[in-house]
Amino acid sequence: MFTGIIEARTPIVAVEAQGTGLRVVLEAPEGVWDVVGGESVAVAGVCLTVARIEDSEGAELEVGAAGARLSFDLSKETLDRTWFEELQPGRLVNLERSMRMGDRIDGHLVSGHVDAVGEVVEIEDSGDGGRRISFQVPPEFSRWLVDKGSVTIDGVSLTVCDPNEDRFDVAVIPVTLDVTNLGVVEVGQRVNLEADAIGKWVARLFPGAD
Repeated sequence: MFTGIIEARTPIVAVEAQGTGLRVVLEAPEGVWDVVGGESVAVAGVCLTVARIEDSEGAELEVGAAGARLSFDLSKETLDRTWFEELQPGRLVNLERSMRMGDRIDGHLVSGHVDAVGEVVEIEDSGDGGRRISFQVPPEFSRWLVDKGSVTIDGVSLTVCDPNEDRFDVAVIPVTLDVTNLGVVEVGQRVNLEADAIGKWVARLFPGAD
């Protein structure tokens, strides 16, 4: 479980074909990054398992640290449900370690299970250092767009603004632009979307309520 509060953005180092899936290698962020093999990490909003940790020379490490490289194995199912078939070396992705019991939840509850892939359709400077970004989503995802409700975009917990059928906006403040890949996002870029878990549970328990 995650919160959608991004800890770092980091570049992809390598993407390697592996059967019907991929192995993705990325740089551990600067500073303390104490992950171990088998731990869950949200990578651009997708819950992935750390498969291997190594230093720049390829020697395996037990615990991640600054300068280490983290490897993740992506199944065909993950590729089918995300934009990860487009992963390339150098592309920035958002990272968040799984939350611990007792942690503050500064964003909202995020599972790391992607519901749909959306597309950036407009970026507007808000005049205060932030940006207003518009997204287009598949028709089936629009039911989860509630004005002032929560949505996760590439792992970032954000608030829905002005939902209108298959489009919605988010207002992104300067600090979020600085620490996430939303600071370098471009029109036409695809993003991973996860709806608010509470809304999905309500729909599951009370079918027809919407």
